[in-house]
Amino acid sequence: MNSDVSLVLFPVALGIVMLGLGLTLTVDDFRRVATYPRAVVVALVCQMLVLPAICLGLVLAADLRPELAVGMMLLAASPGGSTANLYSHLFGGNVALNITLTAINSVLALFTLPLIVNLSIAAFIGSDSSIGLQFDKVLQVFALVLVPIAVGMTVRRHRPAFATRMQRPVKVLSIVVLVVVLTGAVIGIKDELTATVGAVGLIALLFNLISLAIGYAAPRLLRVGHPEAVASSFEIGIHNATLAITIALSPALLDNSDIAMPAAIYGTLMFFTAGAVGLFSARRGSRRVEATRPPARAA
Repeated sequence: MNSDVSLVLFPVALGIVMLGLGLTLTVDDFRRVATYPRAVVVALVCQMLVLPAICLGLVLAADLRPELAVGMMLLAASPGGSTANLYSHLFGGNVALNITLTAINSVLALFTLPLIVNLSIAAFIGSDSSIGLQFDKVLQVFALVLVPIAVGMTVRRHRPAFATRMQRPVKVLSIVVLVVVLTGAVIGIKDELTATVGAVGLIALLFNLISLAIGYAAPRLLRVGHPEAVASSFEIGIHNATLAITIALSPALLDNSDIAMPAAIYGTLMFFTAGAVGLFSARRGSRRVEATRPPARAA
């Protein structure tokens, strides 16, 4: 696939993914905050405030070049992805909490992501740069993310049986489209990607491990249950790298392949690190269950 065609199709791919997310969401997913208030608040504070601050510290310590620094901040501002739900399901997390966090994060990111990206561009590249999420581009982000989610939720509310039937086909379609589009885009920037791994790979890995660790440790320190902490870890550690890559590469938004590099690298690493963390947390969870099980009585 021609890389230019791939870039044009990025908004289409993102729209399909967001539509699929909307088909799984209901208003009750947002109301569920009352069920897990402490877990939700801790996860959101980590996602929206703590991680961007940590990412900024890593970027400054590593003295990354401006475009890569902006790419890392864009990644830090991106919400958790639907992949977090799958990992949480596989490794004993509270999937309902994941769905709640995904729903809330997706809405909050519409406001926080453009703010963080614009501040990062002003700080690292310069306010006079032509790169940035200006007001019209912010509206495009709203349209790309919020409108498909709203359509999906509307279908789910009025045609629940149809929405349930369509969840799997839409998910399969979104995966196929994303694989095709991402493959075309990566082919177009493969030389830049290879050259960038050494510069930002370690920082992306550190940020990923820190995100997963904070996502679990912060809730546990505040006496949140193990399943909820696992859900928080995946929600915070598995950033929506696809959204970050789309914003960076889309000609209608940032249109800068260098800014996409950190998300592309992070998006590859996180599948392996999240799997390792999941196996570790599953073992801890099983040991905790064994420890709380009453001893067997002697015959």
